[in-house]
Amino acid sequence: MAVAGLVTARVQVGGSPATDPYEVLIGRQLLTEIPGLLGPAARRVAVIHPAPLVGTAERIRADLAGLGYEVITVQVPDAEAAKSAEVAAYCWQRLGQSGFTRTDVIVGVGGGATTDVAGFVAATWLRGVRWIAVPTTVLAMVDAAVGGKTGINTAEGKNLVGAFHPPAGVLCDLSALDSLPVDDYVSGVAEIIKAGFISDPVILDRVEDCPAGARSPAGPHTAELIERSIRVKARVVSDDLRESGPREMLNYGHTLAHAIEKNERYTWRHGAAVSVGMVFASELGRLSGRLDHATADRHRSVLESVGLPLTYPGDQWAELLRCMWVDKKARGKILRFIVLDGPGRPAVLEGPGLSLLSAAYTRVAA
Repeated sequence: MAVAGLVTARVQVGGSPATDPYEVLIGRQLLTEIPGLLGPAARRVAVIHPAPLVGTAERIRADLAGLGYEVITVQVPDAEAAKSAEVAAYCWQRLGQSGFTRTDVIVGVGGGATTDVAGFVAATWLRGVRWIAVPTTVLAMVDAAVGGKTGINTAEGKNLVGAFHPPAGVLCDLSALDSLPVDDYVSGVAEIIKAGFISDPVILDRVEDCPAGARSPAGPHTAELIERSIRVKARVVSDDLRESGPREMLNYGHTLAHAIEKNERYTWRHGAAVSVGMVFASELGRLSGRLDHATADRHRSVLESVGLPLTYPGDQWAELLRCMWVDKKARGKILRFIVLDGPGRPAVLEGPGLSLLSAAYTRVAA
């Protein structure tokens, strides 16, 4: 590869008895790191990518082919349209046609939807093959590509079908963010802010210090915000790969968010839905007497300062409630929400009454 990469930070994930450790590399021009992650037995590589990244995929193909690998590129739909059984089946077909074996490697290049489906295809092909995540959005870097959760959507809900299958490595190339549309960039900032509320309040301080900068890859704290968010997630998932305990805290704001996404047929950006979901969760915390008023109010001020939404139509509450009942965080007939007992103190609110839920939603209803 022509340009040498610059790694500015390395974050280790895993290392527990349940999984091998891997690294998240943060820096610029990191495609040079791919060959070192393929493993000694790899002969074939499949690069899964959306149409807007065909140039990046072709660059990876040409570089790896020059090193002697057999490389195919597999184009999938952009955004959430990629996360379907039909798209996964198409990827499986391409792998079968190319003679893909257990020692070969998948590279997922794109946003969170692309890395989700690439990881799911890797988890299910021959019961699991090696894969590498190359996230190209803020959302994918700080959330989707880190932690080993892979999945696709169904008509009944988001991420209801999936597998835990950690990657061999994650390459967070900040160069990819330079051309990201502002709305897509800000969508990812919602997950950064979430990390601030559940674990690292310094993140909130940095956003409040320069809200305009938090909306841009050229901001003064961009690299720090991304690294801090990744370290939050790495700490949590290293201790709880399969979401059996503390990892649930990462779902802060997501129960309502997934319902909004389904209700909007996945036309809303994930971060926008998470923003509304966090406001809802903060109100649940406040109304249940667990969260102080200042921290609840801080949700609105921080999220609004970067241009994220705070409200959703009031007449959609019945449909959102129906969607939440099939959310993967529910247990039988009991709804469960992550709330805060204070900054950096996430906890589970299990089985809240409908009157409490309705009252909290009234606070976010447009």
